[in-house]
Amino acid sequence: MSDLWQGFAVALEPLNLLWALAGVTLGTAVGVLPGIGPALTVALLLPVTYGLDPTAALIMFAGIYYGAMYGGSTTSILLNTPGESATIVTALDGHQMARNGRAGAALATAAVGSFVAGTLATLALSLTAPIMVRLALAFGSAEYFALMAVAFVTVTTVLGGSRLGGWVSLLLGLTLGCVGIDALSGEARLTFGIPYLLDGIDPVIVAIGLFAIGETLWVASRGPELEEILPVKGSLWMTADEWARSWRPWLRGTAIGFPLGALPAGGAELPTLLSYAVEKRLARRPEEFGHGAIEGVAGPEAANNASAAGTLVPLLTLGLPTSATAAVLLAAFQQFGLQPGPLLFDHEPRLVWGVIASLYVGNLMLLVLNLPLVGLWVKLLSIPRPWLYGGILVVASLGAYSVHRSAGDLVLLAAIGIIGFGLRVVGAPVAPVMIGLILGPAAEQHLRRALSISQDDWSVFVTRPLSATLLAVAAVMLLWGLSRREPTATIKG
Repeated sequence: MSDLWQGFAVALEPLNLLWALAGVTLGTAVGVLPGIGPALTVALLLPVTYGLDPTAALIMFAGIYYGAMYGGSTTSILLNTPGESATIVTALDGHQMARNGRAGAALATAAVGSFVAGTLATLALSLTAPIMVRLALAFGSAEYFALMAVAFVTVTTVLGGSRLGGWVSLLLGLTLGCVGIDALSGEARLTFGIPYLLDGIDPVIVAIGLFAIGETLWVASRGPELEEILPVKGSLWMTADEWARSWRPWLRGTAIGFPLGALPAGGAELPTLLSYAVEKRLARRPEEFGHGAIEGVAGPEAANNASAAGTLVPLLTLGLPTSATAAVLLAAFQQFGLQPGPLLFDHEPRLVWGVIASLYVGNLMLLVLNLPLVGLWVKLLSIPRPWLYGGILVVASLGAYSVHRSAGDLVLLAAIGIIGFGLRVVGAPVAPVMIGLILGPAAEQHLRRALSISQDDWSVFVTRPLSATLLAVAAVMLLWGLSRREPTATIKG
């Protein structure tokens, strides 16, 4: 608790408060805009934050992440177009409430539920992070390699998209991670005689290419999606009956979202779907679901925001990203020379606890921003799409060039962007590329170190209990992934 109070002293510094406000405001805006998510926004801002204090930059990025979780519900409710994939479930009943003249109540339960869930989940993060750090200190090279094997299997079997596409994306990321000078042997790998590639592939350039260029090309290629924006009628608050029907789903959604977000379960989509199913099963009036049940908005929105805090548990304590946004946040840490994990809590306690404390502050800011400014967020939807996507491409190109001021970065950016677009066309997830690129070199390092310590005895991975357990988990997940049916496309509305 003393570390957390010191974190509040950092988060409440005037400059850090301004960065937190900038982050949550920008995050809400990108959450409202369909197709523009937190991963894309953080990737765009990576180059321009090189000169910032790491604590301020990461506080802003955390605000963007939380803000996008809030903002996505606005378009789901008023436009029936989820701003984020995690708010698809919100659209089912939220849009029907708006059509029935209850848009204000839908927006209110989403905002208040997000605040309640975000605050409780951040409290859970504060309590569980030190426990996870103590567990992580018991990890050796064999355990870290096994943990990364779990991450690789997870992103190919749990994240959305085809399994084959997931493996192709992961192999692409692992291949990109091998480019450059081998740290152990000093030999050049996969450089094809090109001097530019000797320094390896910068994760920042790949993040911008995948999530800014590739996503923009994909969204623009589908053409304009014109939907009627429903006006917000009546009060922007809830009646006593709506409060009574919402508070239990908020708590249940938090209880579902945080642990599933902390597990490598692919982000917030699974918690929101599970929360919706639980609320429908427990509802006194299940026939209202799909026609404007407020529980169908309250529960999933709480699960959505709670899972965001849960995602930060493995990221901060183990350096393990479990979603696309977490992978980009890991790249943000690395650009400042920081490696998330148990040692980060010892070496940089001011930064870590400052970021955690800023989540409490950001949640309160978001509650104040969301409802009074809902009219402003809706007006963002009137921005012409060609201007929006063209602006993203320009900012992405300038940002990529500013990293090393190299024309080669622009060529690489265009190539990665085209690859990212192609992956989306065939239905393959793009997050495995980033996770493979970032975790691949670390997994190789831990593999070599474990074999070196054991004198090339491969049994070290199965004779150590924790390593053997993690490998068994990876094997079970792989078998489950191979046996399950391919996911089908989600149809809006």
